[in-house]
Amino acid sequence: MAKEAQKEHNQVERALKTRHISMIALGGSIGTGLFVASGSAISTAGPGGALVAYIGMGIMVYFLMTSLGEMATYMPVSGSFATYSTKYVDPAFGFAMGWNYWFNWAITVAVDISTIALIMKFWLPNIPGWIWSMVALVIIFLVNALTVKAFGETEYWIAIIKVVTVVVFLIVGVLTIFGIMGGHATLLENFVYKKAPFVGGIPAMLSVFVVAGFSFQGTELIGITAGESETPEKSVPRAVNQVFWRILLFYILAIFVIACIIPYTSPDLLGSSATDVKISPFTLVFRRAGLASAAGVMNAVILTSVLSSANSGMYASTRMLYSLAKQGYAAKFFSHTTKRGIPLAALVGTTIVGLLTFISSVAGPEIYMWLVAASGLTGFVAWVGIAVSHWRFRRAFIKQGHDLSELRYRAKWFPAGPIFAFILSIVVIVGQDLGAVKHMNWEAMGVTYMAIPLFLIMFLYYKIKYKTKLIPLDEVDLSKPDITKE
Repeated sequence: MAKEAQKEHNQVERALKTRHISMIALGGSIGTGLFVASGSAISTAGPGGALVAYIGMGIMVYFLMTSLGEMATYMPVSGSFATYSTKYVDPAFGFAMGWNYWFNWAITVAVDISTIALIMKFWLPNIPGWIWSMVALVIIFLVNALTVKAFGETEYWIAIIKVVTVVVFLIVGVLTIFGIMGGHATLLENFVYKKAPFVGGIPAMLSVFVVAGFSFQGTELIGITAGESETPEKSVPRAVNQVFWRILLFYILAIFVIACIIPYTSPDLLGSSATDVKISPFTLVFRRAGLASAAGVMNAVILTSVLSSANSGMYASTRMLYSLAKQGYAAKFFSHTTKRGIPLAALVGTTIVGLLTFISSVAGPEIYMWLVAASGLTGFVAWVGIAVSHWRFRRAFIKQGHDLSELRYRAKWFPAGPIFAFILSIVVIVGQDLGAVKHMNWEAMGVTYMAIPLFLIMFLYYKIKYKTKLIPLDEVDLSKPDITKE
């Protein structure tokens, strides 16, 4: 397995620099979840409830990233946690985890290019939306087909745009809170308005955990990019260590600013959606400060965010399909790479799936909605896989007589970190639609929780067919590739 991992690491182009990895990690956690969905979180649970939920989810994501960082610096491969699940848990677990994650991002690409068509209507409402979706898909394909560096540079500059937007928003927001811009100083009055700061109790806060979880999905791309990093032992720990503080700065402060300026009872917050930039909380705050062109600017920023999500999704799903083929979990054809190290066959295969899914959104909306629903929980399932794999990796590492000083990067607060992440991920998965569970609405439950039986079917299929077993800790393969050699 170590030789295969070494061969994989040498076949792909190691062109992602430390600045790329850091910005990809940041870009993965800043998107429509922050720019738009944060408004509905405040509306649902109040300012205090939203802040508690996002802080809790931020801590969980930090622990997950440190777990992933420890394994990724020990063995940097494009298969990331799917490969670790195979090596440290059970081949059947790795098989299901890999296909689960590929499916997640392949469908997400289709969702994102559909969203791009809706966003473009803001400027050009008379042009058919499918044209913009096709243009976006072609651009994303070309960026991923050129070089790894092209992908890294694209994500880097898109992330820069998002960072600048958030920083400007925070500055304008603080000035508005104190009445320096926008007239009336709100200070903390909206934190004690009516039922604030906590609205709806624990159930409302739990529902916001779900929103926050979707907002933070994409941070695990750190593990995928490690396989093509020039110096994973340096870039991955740096990116991981910055995740927590970035989440704290960009999410917690942004939600605090929004909550101070806009009361949780505002109907605009309740109606927040990824396709209506006019009621994005960022747009509302900018307008309150007297910036009339806010909607156009925020629409452009949200457009870049969705493009970034689709671009990252194409990259992640392509590398996962490539890795699955390398491990024998997918057709060998998908393991072929170009001279520049691009897994072109896997890229074409993923693009075709994304294209067919997008076409279904036009030709058969019901099929499309089921596909989207089926991918809904796959990101959280991947997080569970990261926590389980790290738990098993560290226990096997110690049991086989290794010393923690051998690790180039060490996860924080083990074993509390992965245990906390595992439990909270399960809570969020179960809490997706408690109303449907309570009222035994089988159709709603089927749509919401479809990803779980799909994962179990893949797991049981491989386990029964190949009669795999949980790998004993003293038999876990801890050999690692020498990434310093070509």
